[in-house]
Order: sequence, then C-alpha cells, then structure tokens
Amino acid sequence: MILGQFDIVTIVWFILIFIFIFFQQQIIVYQILWRLGITLKMLDDFTLKAKRTIYRKIAKKPSPKIKNAINNFLEFFIIEPVSLDPYGIIKKFEHLTILSEKKFKYFVKHIAPHLDSESRANLAMGISGAITLNQLTKTIRHYMELIRKTRNLQLAMLFQMNIPLIERIAKALSKGTDALTNGWPIGDSVGALVGAHLIGKARTKEIEEETLVATRRIKGRTVLIVKAKGPGGRLGRIGRAVEKIVKKGKIAKIITIDAAAKLEGEKTGSVAEGVGVAIGGIGVDRAYIENLATERNIPLDSIIIKMSQEEAIMPMRAEILQAVKRVVQLVEENIATTKEKGKIIVVGVGNTCGVGNDSLSAQKAEEQIRKIIRIMRAKEKEEEKKPFWLSIWSGY
Repeated sequence: MILGQFDIVTIVWFILIFIFIFFQQQIIVYQILWRLGITLKMLDDFTLKAKRTIYRKIAKKPSPKIKNAINNFLEFFIIEPVSLDPYGIIKKFEHLTILSEKKFKYFVKHIAPHLDSESRANLAMGISGAITLNQLTKTIRHYMELIRKTRNLQLAMLFQMNIPLIERIAKALSKGTDALTNGWPIGDSVGALVGAHLIGKARTKEIEEETLVATRRIKGRTVLIVKAKGPGGRLGRIGRAVEKIVKKGKIAKIITIDAAAKLEGEKTGSVAEGVGVAIGGIGVDRAYIENLATERNIPLDSIIIKMSQEEAIMPMRAEILQAVKRVVQLVEENIATTKEKGKIIVVGVGNTCGVGNDSLSAQKAEEQIRKIIRIMRAKEKEEEKKPFWLSIWSGY
C-alpha cells in the first residue's frame, strides 16, 4: 500500500515532535553555544586589536620580548582586601590602589622608556583597558567551556540573556582602549574638561601626586579648582588634595563635577544638580571628602553630566561636549549664590586623558574631540553599510 502525501507529512511531523521532545534541551544548548561562540570571537578580535594598539604606541615593530611582557602583564590582578572587619577598609583600598598605580608606572617605563611622561600615562590607561577586555574574554570563554562540558541549560540561558549587554561593554572597552592609548578625551573626561575651563589662565601647582590646584577669583569669591594633572591619562588623588586644602583654612563649600551613569531613556549629556560628593570608583576619594565635610559642617554640592557606562569609557560624544558650557555656567551661578564665608573648592573629577590644565588646553581638547567625533561618525556609517548576514555572523 502506497502512503499518500498526507500520511508522509504526518509521519515526518511525528518524528520531528519526537526529536524535539527528547532532545529539546540539547538543541537549545547547542544553539546558545553557537551564539556564544560568535560573541567570543568578537571579544578575541577586540583583545587582539587592543594589543596591536598598545604595540604601535611603543614602536612600529616591537620585539618579541616586549610583546611577551605585555601579554604577561594583561593577566595583572588586584586581590580585594578582607572586609569582615570593615574598620580601616578605606585605607586598605587606598594602599592597594597606590601599589597598582606604581606597578603600572614601573612596567610602562620599563617597556617604553623613550616616551614622555604624558604618553606613558596614556599608555598605562590603555593597558588598563586592555586588561579589562582580556579578563572579560577569559570569563566568557570559561563559562562557554563549562556549558559545553556540563550541558547545563539554566547556565546557558542565563548567559544568552546577557549576550547583548556583554557585547555592548566589549565594544565600548575596545573603543575606550584606543582612545586612552592615543590620548583622546573620553566621556569620563568631562569633569576634568570643566575644571580646565574654570582654571582659565591661572597658575597651577601640584598639591598632591598627579593632582593640581589653581586659585581664581570668580563672582567675587576665592575659588580653588582641583583636577588631575593632564593631558596624560590620570585620575589624581582628589581626596588627599581636598583634605590638604580644607586643613589650611575656612572652606565655605565643596562643589564636585563628574560624569554619572544615566538611565535608559535619559538623554546623553543632560545635566543635574544635587548634594553629596560626585566621585565614582571604589570610594576612597569620596570617603576622604565626606569625612572632612561632616567633621567641619561643610556644604557639599554636586553637578553631574549623564551618560551611559559605555559612553563614559568611549571617545567623548558631541552631546557630552555640548554640556560643558552649561556646567561652567551652573558652577559660576552656584559660586555667586554661596552665602557662607570662606573659600570655595571646585573639583573637576574624572580621567584627564587628552585634557590639559588651563582654558587654552581645554579649547585644544575640544577641537580634538570634534575631529574624533567626525571620524567615529564616518566609521559608524561604514558599519551601517555592512550586509545584515555579515553582521549576524561576525557579531559586530
């Protein structure tokens, strides 16, 4: 008896349903592993690109010895201090931060002794970005191999849900490593850029290691502007610098300016005012200033420029640059309305990569930012022209 077409289709459907019922979990795991493989390839390419950027900064043709030294240093790590007894934890974090900075400086000076101090500072920041990218790549590879060996569907689905976020972070780290290594201002440099504008033509002095202070009269008040030393990529020791200033005389107010993470749906470059200390990171500098302000009853005002976490480590966007003028005006208005007696401290927080220490340097930085924005827009247009199937396959 010859089966009809309907019977054949029915049998095929029964076979497919049978396969799906008994092998559903394995099929889903294999599909997720395939997608993770695409993401891992993207991360591997980004890590390799970051290494090449660092190599080119050191020399046109770096020796195998230099390449091996950089590859080894990309495994650098910091062990978090014990926090079972929280007393003194800030000092522990500060000690480890200073030690890691010294390690970076020594390594960069060892592999690139011919570079000037500002270029070495940028290179150290670039290597820091490459380390983060390398660690992210290793973590994804670890979990991909773990899923492959255990066929754990729950773990696979957990990572599948986070793939878009992982890729966003990876792309930002790749662009950020390029920017930091080459000394381009990033989103997080906006606080330092505002500080440079406020310094104007005033003379600066190094009040703390890699941290500058300048004194100016603004709106009839004596204002002390603090920022990290530029234009090399540095964060400075803001907390210790403010502590030294506060101990020298009467302080009416401390104003901090920094980039801050925006919520999805909020506009990049939007500005907000509040109270408290606007300093990110692990909290060492913020703890210094908060303790001083509490002891001496000093008002704490803050101004933030909103951006996503990815935009903070990428080359500065046009929307963030446009906010600088508005923030300078808000700081001046805040100073003018301050009734408390004493000097006012204004802190331009953030990575000072590509940003110098006066208004003229700030203008040059803005010109460079506009040039980089044009380059980045041209690259984005090229990416948009890439065929859809190629974007799916490559992952970026």
